[in-house]
Amino acid sequence: MDLKLSRKIVVIAGGSKGIGLACAQAFALEGARIVLISRDAANLETARLTLHEAGLEALCYAANLSDYDDAMRVIDRIEHDVGPIDVLVNSAGAARRYDPDQLDGAALRAGMEAKYFPVANTQEAVLKKMRTRRRGAIVNIIGQGGKVPTSIHLSGGAANAALMLSSVGLASHYAPLGIRINAINPGATLTERVNEALDLEAGRSGGSREDARQKGEAAVPIGRYARPEEVANVALFLASERASYVTGAIIPLDGAKNPVI
Repeated sequence: MDLKLSRKIVVIAGGSKGIGLACAQAFALEGARIVLISRDAANLETARLTLHEAGLEALCYAANLSDYDDAMRVIDRIEHDVGPIDVLVNSAGAARRYDPDQLDGAALRAGMEAKYFPVANTQEAVLKKMRTRRRGAIVNIIGQGGKVPTSIHLSGGAANAALMLSSVGLASHYAPLGIRINAINPGATLTERVNEALDLEAGRSGGSREDARQKGEAAVPIGRYARPEEVANVALFLASERASYVTGAIIPLDGAKNPVI
């Protein structure tokens, strides 16, 4: 199936590792022109080399997307250097997990700063450009923690819930302008990020990381955690013209652990 993404300019915020890097690989294989944004220049260079070794190329820009002005500047620079952005895949930000007994006001604010604002700032910066052209697609990669609460992910989960609300609200507003906004809610996915949760759970239960993983995967009807490339495949479809009538959708990707009807 031709997704018609060849030569499209695709910006992947948080694209230096994990799900973001898997998205970069997937879109590059479709012939898109890939631009990665991350806070860490060293991680960006590692990602660029990883793609290069696979015969794929990406341009890289370092920016702190939690900072509104920095997000606006980097999107301006990308449009100046590369051209009009066709697709934004927003995988930026990750909130630290806390034992509930350690959760306080500072931790709650930190969750919003780490997860909500990187996505919201980048999305706003790109929407300013897309709405003048009356076209574009945005895929926000959020997380099931905003829909299914867990005690160790309350600050990040609150940020995720806010992102789901804003994604659907903005999708409704921008649909008449030819801009589609959708979201993906991955469950546990095999990245460095899941190891943090497994280590915290292992510490609480007195077991090992592997024990925690086996217990977690046993609770997933499909029998395992997701792979990053499986999330990327859904992002590909949502960003493509094959999903031309899909907007305001929030796609759960958790192996039917928390089915929604």
